[in-house]
Amino acid sequence: MGGLREECGVFGIYSAGEDVASACYYGLNALQHRGQMSCGIVVRGEDCFHSHKGAGLVIDVFDRESIERLGRGDMAIGHVLYGRDRDMDPVANAQPLVVTQLRGTMALASNGCLTNAYPLRHELERRGCIFHTPCDAEVIAYLVTLERLESDRLDQAILLASYKIEGAYSLLVMAPDALYAMRDPLGFRPLCIGKKGDGSYIVASESCALDSVGAEFVRDVEPGELVTISAEGIRSNRERVIEESKRAMCAFEFIYFTRPDSVVDGSPVNKARQRAGAFLSLEHPVQADVVIGVPDSGLDAAIGYARQSGIPYEIGFIKSRYIGRTFIEPEQAHRQDMVLIKLNAIRSAVSGKRVIVIEDSIVRGTTSTRTVRLLREAGAKEVHMRVASPPFVGPCHYGTDVDSPDHLIASRHTVEEIARLIGVNSLGYLSIEHVRMLAEFTRYGFCDACFTGDYPIPIDDSPARASSDT
Repeated sequence: MGGLREECGVFGIYSAGEDVASACYYGLNALQHRGQMSCGIVVRGEDCFHSHKGAGLVIDVFDRESIERLGRGDMAIGHVLYGRDRDMDPVANAQPLVVTQLRGTMALASNGCLTNAYPLRHELERRGCIFHTPCDAEVIAYLVTLERLESDRLDQAILLASYKIEGAYSLLVMAPDALYAMRDPLGFRPLCIGKKGDGSYIVASESCALDSVGAEFVRDVEPGELVTISAEGIRSNRERVIEESKRAMCAFEFIYFTRPDSVVDGSPVNKARQRAGAFLSLEHPVQADVVIGVPDSGLDAAIGYARQSGIPYEIGFIKSRYIGRTFIEPEQAHRQDMVLIKLNAIRSAVSGKRVIVIEDSIVRGTTSTRTVRLLREAGAKEVHMRVASPPFVGPCHYGTDVDSPDHLIASRHTVEEIARLIGVNSLGYLSIEHVRMLAEFTRYGFCDACFTGDYPIPIDDSPARASSDT
């Protein structure tokens, strides 16, 4: 992976008989790949909301004692945070947020990035709102709170607030009597519903989190849909649901972000990545002895390439399972060091061979350069890199941390120049046409703005634009 950083993860559960705090803990563990800066859980107890948050991984922030202190309840929501800024206070920015006001208490967790966060924050500050974090979730919390003062029901307030926010978000809101889930109208970020037994409902960023608590997948939350889960069951408000042709799931959810055992909007992620590899084989064939993938998201694409080409697949790298994903390190120097620590080439698989290595993407090129160097040092005779995404030519404004063309190697160099810079014998990228064909069973399209410059939502270019909580 060439340096991308990904979105947060959210998990919510409504259950009369389940240990909701423990279920939330297991769900967040399954979503740990979506954020490793901090995490938190809020449980709705009999008389109040109980919260525990901290910096670091789920397994480090929570232990048996902290889970027990959260107590027994019938609802819980949790969040794992990725933060863009290394100077960001991970504890202060940890979610879920808990807000108490005249109409009661609510907890809120969000995965995404608002494109109009800055003007909204400015307007709210002029009305007397005081912000404690740079995260977009706090903007949403204030908007929902203000709408709640004028609305009879919280679901109405959430819906009214959604008309004011623009961008990518998958949102969970927990009130004393119900759990609410909403996905932005374009569906940038995934969100799904599961069920366990007769009365337990789960909402999570990915279906792998449902598996972690023994829940059965029910369906995805539709883009623009507001779901209410209460003692009365599930109720759906589809007021903001738009036609399928206008929806735009982030293409990188299938290429990189999502765990391969998840199913997003009807399409298995591992199969989408295998299709990417097969398409790469058709677009960029080359004579070689072995196909390998860069762990983890390059592995399925490598399998797809090998199957399509007939070239044997091998495990070419060993990855340390005790080190987080490289992109999570906010500074480039740290990401570079992490590559050397967490990856090691298997000499017997590549020595003396013509190697095809599959990467999910190239952003800055530094990580790929070190990956190629590992293969050369292990004795690879030739190294041909194939990339399961197109070149990055523009920044992402919806949550992926690609913030300037100055940081994108493909915006400054041709494919041939990049090949020389990273030290490969040949280089081939997946075409944008095939990216749009990856999710075989998904009914609507992708946001591919980082590859094409075609942004589905207008962007606020203010230099003071608020930082994203993603």
